[in-house]
Amino acid sequence: MKLLLVEDDAVLRDGLTLSLQQAGYAVDSTASGIDANHILSMQDCDLLILDLGLQGRDGLEVLGKFRSHNKSTPVLIITARDSVTDRVSGLDLGADDYLTKPFDLAEFEARVRALLRRSLGAPGNQLSVGNLRLDLNGRRAYLGGAPLELSARELGVLEALMLRAGQVVNKDQLADRITTLDGEIGANAIEVYVHRLRKKLERSSISIRTIRGLGYLLEK
Repeated sequence: MKLLLVEDDAVLRDGLTLSLQQAGYAVDSTASGIDANHILSMQDCDLLILDLGLQGRDGLEVLGKFRSHNKSTPVLIITARDSVTDRVSGLDLGADDYLTKPFDLAEFEARVRALLRRSLGAPGNQLSVGNLRLDLNGRRAYLGGAPLELSARELGVLEALMLRAGQVVNKDQLADRITTLDGEIGANAIEVYVHRLRKKLERSSISIRTIRGLGYLLEK
């Protein structure tokens, strides 16, 4: 899953970015509302985490512009503005949830998980294909009840395939799930991650089939 964090406090931004990366998410971050608009115009994300008091452009302006082009991606506002008027303005412009600073990290992580579950349409807290299960809360995969040791990028590729189980997913779609602004993920790298996943799924009924010229298909 790819997240964009827009927060002008460098210490908080770095701390939240690290926490999200450790949970297995691909995270881009910026302190600027102007940069946020540019990033959002260039690439998709699965969740926008947005401060209101930003450099260059107010967070409500960013939210309004984003919602004018994107109606479905969830938005979590994190802000020191705690007035009812600010909360109502943010929700009316299309925010899905609102967290007032200072907040507990565990609550922040829970809000992120809840918004992503809702956007994925996943029942409960997990995805399942045969005896393969992905815990969306713990960001862990299990095969027949035993944990699978996966890197963050392997987990991202597996998640993208499980979300579209029985459908072909191309390399660009897989790369988009795990690529951040810090580095591009090429087609060769995707092939490596898929190869590693296949090795780890060898003892199961789950397979990742290559559909030549189109992409990959997860099936049981």
